[in-house]
Amino acid sequence: MRPRIALPADTLAEATNIINERNAAFAPRPAIEAIVKSGGVPVIFPSVNPEDVRDYMTLFDGVCFLGGADVDPTFYGEEPFQKLGATYLKRDLFEIELLKQAVTAGKAIMGICRGLQLINVGLGGTLYQDLSQDLHATLKHSQEAPGNMPSHHITVDPTSKLYKLIGGRPYVNSRHHQAIKDVAPYLKVTARADDQVIESVESIKSDQILAVQWHPENIFKHYDDSKKLFKDFVERSQKVAEKSRT
Repeated sequence: MRPRIALPADTLAEATNIINERNAAFAPRPAIEAIVKSGGVPVIFPSVNPEDVRDYMTLFDGVCFLGGADVDPTFYGEEPFQKLGATYLKRDLFEIELLKQAVTAGKAIMGICRGLQLINVGLGGTLYQDLSQDLHATLKHSQEAPGNMPSHHITVDPTSKLYKLIGGRPYVNSRHHQAIKDVAPYLKVTARADDQVIESVESIKSDQILAVQWHPENIFKHYDDSKKLFKDFVERSQKVAEKSRT
């Protein structure tokens, strides 16, 4: 049986053209396709009360936290900076609880863009609410090039799992205005841009978590590096599935 991959949903603020409903839950098609083509079965989770997370835990083997709105800064003890973008508290509450229970349960975890930031905050780290707060951030991290094309290079720690997957100097796309400031104790930095903005983190004592700041789902069709990231995640989820079903 293929591993089941949880995709926590984003929420569409506008009314949809199909059902004329506000706040419809959705997951981005590129992420769904990347999971399917990598051998996983995607299962989309809407944001519900954190108390209900325990009822979701038997439904998946791995969870991929995706992009979206900014993480509410109150989760890391700050008030909103003037350049903070849109936030959605309900999603943050659900995903942080889902993350914590997934870590405890030993589920495979992947993070993409906001997902990397959410993982860091949920495990005790902080963020730059906007890159203008980071005096070293000089590169263009919100590219104007098409999203399915890379825009800047990163340097990967040669001792990391990420290095084994995609090498030391990959070319990535970039669409973010926030970044990790203080790294959560559970995590280690495994890649940075040339201006030292953090581009990837992994769990310290295991291969449970691998999260990236770029969007591999948007370049999945054309770049082998992205295919390797999703393949690794699905393989880690498969190990969880086999262990839980024996």
